[in-house]
Amino acid sequence: MRKINFTADVLPHAIAIAVFLVVTIFFFKPVFLENKKIHQDDIQQWEGSSKALRDFRDETGEEGLWVPSMFSGMPAYLVNVQWGNQVVSYLKTVMAFWMPHPIGNIFLAFVSYYILLLAFGVRPYLAIAGAIAFGLSSYMIIGLSAGHNGRIGAIALMPLVMAGIHLVFTGKKFLGFGVTTAGFALHLRENHLQITYYLAIIVMIYGLVQLITYYKNKELSQWAKNVGLLIPAVIIAIGSFIGPLWGVTEYSAYSTRGKSELTTANNPEATNESGMSKQYAFEFSYGILEPMTLLIPQFYGGATSNFLVQNEDSETFKALANARDKELVNQLANYTSAYWGPQRMSAPYYAGAIIVFLFALGVAFADKKVRWWLVSLTVLGIVLSWGKSFEAFNYFLFDYLPGYNKFRSVTFALVIALFAMPLLGFIGLENVMTSGLNKAGKKKLLIVLGLTGGLCLLSLVFSGMLSFMRDIESQLPSWFVGALAEDRQNLLTSDAIRSLMFIIAAFVVIYFEVYKKLAPVFFYVFIIFMITIDLSVVDKRYLSQEQFQRKRGSMAFVKTEADEEILKDKSYYRVFTLGNSLSDTWNEAQTSYFHNSIGGYHGAKLNRYQDLLDSCLYRETAEFIQDAQSGNINFPAYGILNMLNTKYIKFGTARNAVMQNTAANGNAWFVDEVITAKSATEELKHVCNINTATTAVVDVSRFTVPNISADSLSDIRIVEHKPNYLKYEADANSNGLVVFSEIYYEKGWRAFIDSKETPILRANYVLRALPVPQGKHIIEFKFEPKAYFTGNAITTASSWLMLLVLLGSIGLSLRKRSEV
Repeated sequence: MRKINFTADVLPHAIAIAVFLVVTIFFFKPVFLENKKIHQDDIQQWEGSSKALRDFRDETGEEGLWVPSMFSGMPAYLVNVQWGNQVVSYLKTVMAFWMPHPIGNIFLAFVSYYILLLAFGVRPYLAIAGAIAFGLSSYMIIGLSAGHNGRIGAIALMPLVMAGIHLVFTGKKFLGFGVTTAGFALHLRENHLQITYYLAIIVMIYGLVQLITYYKNKELSQWAKNVGLLIPAVIIAIGSFIGPLWGVTEYSAYSTRGKSELTTANNPEATNESGMSKQYAFEFSYGILEPMTLLIPQFYGGATSNFLVQNEDSETFKALANARDKELVNQLANYTSAYWGPQRMSAPYYAGAIIVFLFALGVAFADKKVRWWLVSLTVLGIVLSWGKSFEAFNYFLFDYLPGYNKFRSVTFALVIALFAMPLLGFIGLENVMTSGLNKAGKKKLLIVLGLTGGLCLLSLVFSGMLSFMRDIESQLPSWFVGALAEDRQNLLTSDAIRSLMFIIAAFVVIYFEVYKKLAPVFFYVFIIFMITIDLSVVDKRYLSQEQFQRKRGSMAFVKTEADEEILKDKSYYRVFTLGNSLSDTWNEAQTSYFHNSIGGYHGAKLNRYQDLLDSCLYRETAEFIQDAQSGNINFPAYGILNMLNTKYIKFGTARNAVMQNTAANGNAWFVDEVITAKSATEELKHVCNINTATTAVVDVSRFTVPNISADSLSDIRIVEHKPNYLKYEADANSNGLVVFSEIYYEKGWRAFIDSKETPILRANYVLRALPVPQGKHIIEFKFEPKAYFTGNAITTASSWLMLLVLLGSIGLSLRKRSEV
């Protein structure tokens, strides 16, 4: 029986955890030592969007499943639902060492990448440096500062999945099976399918390279056995996520990420094909030279939010300070962004100068099959990030690669390169340190230095040939443009020199280490320290001290006098908040925090609701504002606002900045007339022009129109409302059609009249309707999606099975190792 050697088997990993803890605490010092939290815009918006669901869970212990507080109602799958995979959540908490969320995602990235490097045979003390390089890449920190916690969490767990797969292919089948199962379950729980798509690309190219290798070695049967072992691991992991996956996939078809039913889609997020339009999907695309930021972070000036006018030492500040026309100065201040690249908004993804150097070293010294895999991934990640800058390739993928048209912000694809570069770099460094350098090896090492350092030198020498201007800045005054260009050039050259210095330092210590001129401890400490400092200093440009705020509750959602005035009304209604612009009006969560809103903040609202906004509501909003300015408000004329039960319109924070809409249709109403349409396009056209209080539009290509009698004495009122349940009392003097001010969604909502299930019709393009027979009735709506009630049972069982598989595989591996 082999005894555990503490120095070899335990100490390196304990040191790794200690280093990860120190780096995490050091980098996020305000959180740990000053009782602060990171200000994240998207998370702040999420707090408003999910408030109703969280309150309902706290009060009842149930899941609401439907969000009543934004866009007049939508499924909650992408907002806030607690599924039966809590055991997966607990496992993540343990692996993240109980770090506070979302900082735990960075610590988890360290741990996962460390395990990946160990799986590829990199010694522990080098693996520590590689793990820090992955976790502190500016991609991770920028994403964290923006509040993209799900995306960063999913990325943090990618290495763990790949580690498990590689363990299977290198003979450690039991351990690999367990690690793959747990890693993929943890990854899927983060619920970011775009990153899962990129992970699938990484795995498939790995599998292809392995297939070629096994084929050459005439071992195809062994390749098939390895893949066969991984299939149940994937099935168990997917089972632990089947509920969320079911719900999201189902909802996707009805969201702005799905297919529009209109003959001509009016909004840029929809298209007649399944998925988004190219314009929307490729809005954020890297320029051809922009991946240079992997080596020189301020190659294109840095982030768009970095205003040079705030720096008193900048030439831009001095030029504006000396200008006499203060009105012009105020206008020009809007053009002082340091970023001058092709994107509307950007923040540079920096891999690290040392990592770029090591990546080139890996190309020179790593094994061929590893090199083919990781170089291919790096190139692919960069090409995908180019988006519309390389239309011939990326538009082809968008049109023909399954599922690719569901995602936008293609710059996110750079995570593929950022995953591959440290891995290849440290595999190459491990090979150099293990095998040493012969004459040919010395030459290769010098070529690596020349290529990477040469890029920095070329950027310095030829920086004067760049324009440093954006197209929209061509008409600015020459004295201002000159100062702006000089500042931007200074940013590029200073970072080019900085990166060159890090590359030279890395070259020197590696050279001396190979020839045993340095103590190993000094070498490892130097590499870890230099990578940490290199990345941390750049990261702090995008996660500054000002972004850490005191934990004093959500100051973003302070109840205003206007909110208090509206909340005096205890009935069930919706609120419309007018912002300073169209974007402010329809993309804010402040209203949803306190009220049920017809607006909201979400990247994938229901497609039909977006159609209604584009075709009717935007126009009606403009009409309302014009009427309000002229003092001629006519509430009955605003049919869409009325049918959405918009009882209050808020246009400020003061108590008198609230209008009550006395013409709102209410929660439900009997209509006198039904207009039939034969297509979605015709239906929407009618809805924009009818009196919604008396008339309904029904698409007869989908629904059968009942015979109704107009009767003004018929009445219906709501008596109970929850996110997932609505109850009404109706008194119909004759057979009639009731339109409900609730959004139609066929995957889960069920209607009952006197406890008997009744098919739900869709009326007015987005609302629910029911034919109600003469007499007094109890009408109920229940949201009971199979995705939750069936899928969640599978999710719970699979999650526990995942844990058993992980513990069992670790136990079997330890037992097998002790028997060696």
